[in-house]
Amino acid sequence: MTETLQLSSLDRHFADFIHRIDPHPCEGLWLAAALVSNATCRGNICLDPTALCGTEIVSQHASDRQWRISDPSHWLGALEPCVTVGRPGDYAPLVLDGGRLYLHRSWDYERQVADGILLRSVARTVDDRFLSAALERYFPSARDGEPDQQREAARLALTRGVAVVSGGPGTGKTATVARILALVAELAHEPLRIVLATPTGKAAMRLKRSIMQATEQLPLPENLRQMLPTEVVTIHRLLGAVPGKASYRHNRENRLECSVLVVDEASMVDLPLMARLLEALPDSARLVLLGDRDQLASVEAGAVLADICSGPAASDVGEPGRPAVVQLSRSYRFGLDSGIGNLSRLVNAGDGAAALDLLVSGRYSDVVWRPLPAGPAFGQLFRERVQLGYAAYSRAATPGAALDELDRFRVLAPHREGAWGVESLNRLCRDALGLHGRDDRLMPVMVTGNNYELGLFNGDTGVMMDDPASGGLAVWFNDPDGTLRRLSPLRLPPHESAFALTVHKSQGSEFDRVLLILPERVSEALSRELLYTAVTRARSHVEIWGTEEVFLRTVERCTVRSSGLRERLWGESRPQ
Repeated sequence: MTETLQLSSLDRHFADFIHRIDPHPCEGLWLAAALVSNATCRGNICLDPTALCGTEIVSQHASDRQWRISDPSHWLGALEPCVTVGRPGDYAPLVLDGGRLYLHRSWDYERQVADGILLRSVARTVDDRFLSAALERYFPSARDGEPDQQREAARLALTRGVAVVSGGPGTGKTATVARILALVAELAHEPLRIVLATPTGKAAMRLKRSIMQATEQLPLPENLRQMLPTEVVTIHRLLGAVPGKASYRHNRENRLECSVLVVDEASMVDLPLMARLLEALPDSARLVLLGDRDQLASVEAGAVLADICSGPAASDVGEPGRPAVVQLSRSYRFGLDSGIGNLSRLVNAGDGAAALDLLVSGRYSDVVWRPLPAGPAFGQLFRERVQLGYAAYSRAATPGAALDELDRFRVLAPHREGAWGVESLNRLCRDALGLHGRDDRLMPVMVTGNNYELGLFNGDTGVMMDDPASGGLAVWFNDPDGTLRRLSPLRLPPHESAFALTVHKSQGSEFDRVLLILPERVSEALSRELLYTAVTRARSHVEIWGTEEVFLRTVERCTVRSSGLRERLWGESRPQ
């Protein structure tokens, strides 16, 4: 079956602009510009024309215009005479590099990220005797003789300037990094400035709690304990986002004061933000990235963590000058008898038939499958499920209790719009719980944009509750430092109801129980990574409503974003 790619009006207008400003537009320039625009809008860093071989390309509102790319190298070669298509280092709107076509800005971001990682991926000298003794102290040798992945991650983090620790929920990423920081503190000959950062405020609160619990269990002398961080900041706050401007206080000319930077939930960090972060990081600083390479990529362009993790396994890393990557595979949360653990592993492996069989069989009590109800039955069953899931939340008497209970249960869906999208599901949730106005008490809200003056960022979640100080209602948020703060509803930035979230918006969060509503039909938004991310948001129970066809097609579809970052870091194109 021939795939079809439809160019949008934005793609056509951008192509018209590029074609117009080129004094000698060559053959294929209009189509190249339109395809770069289309690729960028779909989250790719660049256009890889080999991925379009055999694809039928059509223009929206102009069905008579159709194209096919049969010879990518010849097609790209025809662009070389164009003034608007440059080579690396040229000042041109489009850049042709390594058989890939970029917007200049995207090419520059990719180069900055690759250079920033490779610059810091130098070997660090550590006394072998100290290293062996310290690792044995923090990671005692396993009695069963199995390789200790956490110990290997710590060893590489100490001997390399850049370390990446990837793993699913419950694999011990936070416990590992707590020990890494303790080891780095022991090695230091001077006071360290260790910074912990995350993409969202929600993730910052989770990391703070986890790090505090992990460090409390370590037998550390007081002087070392004082060197370990107790606060976590969002990346935007760390960089010092300037209100009203697309810039930051910290940059190449004004670096961060930082000896070690740990970034959690790194899969959520897009290419532009990673470029800004590396630009502001001192060249001598250590960088540790934590995340799950198998989760959904960032909402914006790129799949930075997955690209970095596409190199050789840690045991194969011999040459310095490359990032050290460790994949933690043993889950301490989901054992072999866990339905969530087994389901997530099957989904991740692309075995849709086995995953569906696991769900339908009822062998595990923590995973439930329900065929998508049709017609009025959906509304009735959904209403009952929501009333049960949010029962404790509805009884919450204080803002703190409401925010805690909100994390016990959440409805997730792949789409925003449509009958099974979060906009419709949120309306059904409000009706089921008797909340008909946006300013009703117990209305949960999620901020949908960044407001630097208020210190609220996209994804921050609050709840409308009583305000004793004013006698009215206020929106209450959990700050990363663990305190509550209130905000007048009149000052609330753009927001939406948060009973139901898109799977993308749920990244960086965990809930005791998750209800995932899959749509009736297959769409481009559905992917293996989306399903894996949704399932692993649940700590103890996940229920999935859908059709068997949609479930199987979702597991089958693996998302790969075009990028040159893997090649820049590892010297060759490597499959993810």
